[in-house]
Amino acid sequence: MNHETEPPRYAEPDESNVRSLVEAFYRRVDDDPLLGPIFSRELTGRWDEHLAKMTTFWSSLVLGSKQYRGNVQEAHRPLGDIEPQHFARWLSLFLNTVEARYEPAAAVQFMEPALRIAQSLQLSKFGWDYPIPAEQQELLAALKRLRTGGEPQPDLPARSGGEPFPARFVGRGKPG
Repeated sequence: MNHETEPPRYAEPDESNVRSLVEAFYRRVDDDPLLGPIFSRELTGRWDEHLAKMTTFWSSLVLGSKQYRGNVQEAHRPLGDIEPQHFARWLSLFLNTVEARYEPAAAVQFMEPALRIAQSLQLSKFGWDYPIPAEQQELLAALKRLRTGGEPQPDLPARSGGEPFPARFVGRGKPG
């Protein structure tokens, strides 16, 4: 039986809760049967360094600290065995972790950049003609509308209890 208490949902990100988010997310990644082996292979002996770098990365993006120095594309280029289902799982774990830890207005500050970065990495990895999954595009558009106050509240894609979002992302789409 799991006796862990639910973490508080923060109204605003700060250095402390960003660090907590990063640590919680990467614990989930490490435990994940699809992502865990890849991250373990790449980060054995370097987890602390990676967690610090990711805390700096997300703080730079969300808090505007501008402390991150790195190239996201180059950091992921050596990972030759990454497939669309890995992006789907990463996004699912990340978005669910953010949603559990932040109020909606604060969560958008993480979710929108995560989806944009994933899209950039997917196009770089699979080619510029790679069809970004419709569910991913729809969620990004919905988050943008929430952030900008445009249009009435969007219909966010359903996230059933049985399949974590974005379970339907898997696959490369139809050949062109």
